Amino acid sequence: MIRVAILGAGIGREHLAAYRALPDLFSVDILVDQDAARAESIRANDTFNVETDLQVALDDPQIDMIDVCLPPHLHVPVTLQALSAGKHVICEKPLATSMADVDRIRHAASQCGRRVFPVFQYRWGPALAQLRGLIAAGLTGAPQVGAIETHWSRGADYYAVPWRGTWAGEQGGAVLGHAIHNHDLMTHFMGPVARLSAMTTTRVNQIETEDCAAISFQMKNGALCTSSITLGAATDETRIRFVFEHLTATSGTTPYAPGATDWQFVARTPDDQHTVDACLAATAPEPIGFKGFLTAIAQDMAGEDNHAVSLEEGAASVALVTAIYHAARNGVRVNLPLDAAHPLYEGWQP
Repeated sequence: MIRVAILGAGIGREHLAAYRALPDLFSVDILVDQDAARAESIRANDTFNVETDLQVALDDPQIDMIDVCLPPHLHVPVTLQALSAGKHVICEKPLATSMADVDRIRHAASQCGRRVFPVFQYRWGPALAQLRGLIAAGLTGAPQVGAIETHWSRGADYYAVPWRGTWAGEQGGAVLGHAIHNHDLMTHFMGPVARLSAMTTTRVNQIETEDCAAISFQMKNGALCTSSITLGAATDETRIRFVFEHLTATSGTTPYAPGATDWQFVARTPDDQHTVDACLAATAPEPIGFKGFLTAIAQDMAGEDNHAVSLEEGAASVALVTAIYHAARNGVRVNLPLDAAHPLYEGWQP
């Protein structure tokens, strides 16, 4: 049983719902929010303590893990506080907004012997378990081309929250706060990025940060991928297509849990379709979204082999965002990995 304190009752309510579905693995003992009434509003029948002071959770010896569900500019300082207090950490995206801060988190986690799990819950769902099964069975072949569309709708009501749409508060725009999950899926299935080019712009809302982008990636294995991003779509839709040597995987349009709905897995050679279908039928389903994400963490903490999100995968995500902003601002092609000599190592904020 992992005893948890959730910090923040905004996206924290989604985390809480997943913890409630896993009572044999987790116990939420504390919910911290400066607005106690908001925290109480999601209590239902739970018996957790509501606190307005983070330090109460950090000082509680019964708490094993701090779940950081706060605005992005608080992720790094609070993660470092939690590690210093001897707690494991789950941190909502983005883990950090500079490679320098990722290095600080990496060093702190190593020094205290605690784990940090960046949040990338889109990886979980029956369709994505099927795709991992096809890859493991050798039925996909090498990645060839990928295409991602993060076409969502965000307007004045969304940006009425004062910290959103600002570099100081949100720390970035659609590249950082919206498409980051789909880019994680891309690297999870298509491999790490070797180089990229990018264009970003603000066309939809009167905000500081970007709300549209077009990005081209070349993966280390030679595959090519594209990402189209806008917050000016009529509805929220995500489309993903991964083309492999031997089959093509195509998602539905569910925006926030791409693995929750059926995907199409079509063999390039029709005679191979029955083998693909047999593998799909034999794949055990897995929990969707946060429930799958948390289940993998519990397994990882128990020493079981799984695909829990690692600190290094979170670090790679931050480096990818760094490269995208650098490419877009300078009109250059950026090679990865980046190192401490990169001009945006200390952060991409203007």
